[in-house]
Amino acid sequence: MTDDVALGTGSGATAEPFAGDPPRRPVHRAWIVAAVTLAGLVAAAAFRSSTGVLLEPVEQEFGWSRTTTSGAVSLNLVVYGLTAPFAAALMERFGVRRMATFSLVAVGLASAATTLMTSAWQLWVLWGFVIGIGTGSLALVFGAIVANRWFVSHRGLVTGIFSAANATGQLVFLPAIAWAATQHGWRSAALVVSVLALVVSVLIALLLADRPSDRGLRPFGATEASEREAAEAAAIVAGRPPVAPARNALAVLVRASRSWTFWALMLTFWVCGWSTNGLIQTHFIPAAHDHGMGTQTAAGLLALVGIFDIAGTVASGWLTDRVDSRVLLAVYYGGRGLSLLAIDAVLAPDVQPALWVFIVFYGLDWVATVPPTVALCRQHFGLADSGIVFGWVFASHMVGAGVGASIAGWVRESSGSYSSAWLFAAGLCFVSVVIALSIPRRGDLLAPTT
Repeated sequence: MTDDVALGTGSGATAEPFAGDPPRRPVHRAWIVAAVTLAGLVAAAAFRSSTGVLLEPVEQEFGWSRTTTSGAVSLNLVVYGLTAPFAAALMERFGVRRMATFSLVAVGLASAATTLMTSAWQLWVLWGFVIGIGTGSLALVFGAIVANRWFVSHRGLVTGIFSAANATGQLVFLPAIAWAATQHGWRSAALVVSVLALVVSVLIALLLADRPSDRGLRPFGATEASEREAAEAAAIVAGRPPVAPARNALAVLVRASRSWTFWALMLTFWVCGWSTNGLIQTHFIPAAHDHGMGTQTAAGLLALVGIFDIAGTVASGWLTDRVDSRVLLAVYYGGRGLSLLAIDAVLAPDVQPALWVFIVFYGLDWVATVPPTVALCRQHFGLADSGIVFGWVFASHMVGAGVGASIAGWVRESSGSYSSAWLFAAGLCFVSVVIALSIPRRGDLLAPTT
């Protein structure tokens, strides 16, 4: 008898575990749900990260001004943000899986339809409204709801991973989109986004589950305290009269607006959107081109911002489980303001060492603000309302992004430079440091209003 047969590992034999081996634990379904949620967020981010690449090719083909194209991007960002709180309410009513699937299909079809447009109003309708609504339904509110429902242990870390999805979309797809737009025209780049969104919609439909209880499970890392919190949240929701999702979103807004914490989070996240999606994501590539840098090189640098943002945001999620979220926000906004003061000096035709410092520093800080902001929503407003509250806070983020994108485009067109746009955004970041530190250390949960 060979050693293989004696050990039960030869052909036709089944290996038996040693008696001392620990039992194998199956992967908790929460991690599968997290994986497909991340895929959905990445698919939505793929379109949002492509706009900076597509601006100039679209302008050159149709003769549209930077104000026109920036306006369409601004409309997309505003609609994207304003959709978030209502999408959160719709997810509570109709289910996360159904809403996410529908939203990805809408993004895929609208992105494909942009290849047929001939007029500026079609750009505004497709980029602005349809894709704005679709991506808004897959905003970070989607990730926050999934994290709150499926995780107790590592909730901050998972929120950080979801927050990094936008950066992952840039990292994976922006260079490919830039290459496709340069080599084969911007329409091929739009079709890449379309196919991605439709493929991921199938994965979401098959693998996402609305709640752990739908699969007979408890949230990952559930404790007696977390079970009580979830039961109390369910009781609060059940005790309220049934209302339409839009009315529910507005009712939560009214309750939350009584607190300074809500307005502080709204204001700081407005600045976050202005200084990231509105300013850098939309205008970094055109600004770099103004300094003589090639489009593909600039797109590659923006993708590198995405690489460092993944590390920074995941680390921020880890820190959020351990450090005062107000202090984290103050550090993040202060660092972002300093980096914006330097950007005009480091842009050049070639990539200089100083520009590498900016890319690393700004990347680590890109959306590191999200995990502590989500945590403050949950701490101050309770589990029952925190998803919709964050939806409103996130709406302010994207409205700020839309305003920032338009103003930066106007500054560039009127002055021929982005210099004033960088300086103004830096000033807003420094104001946000003060506002973040003004948030109470821990707010009392809002009493339910029935």
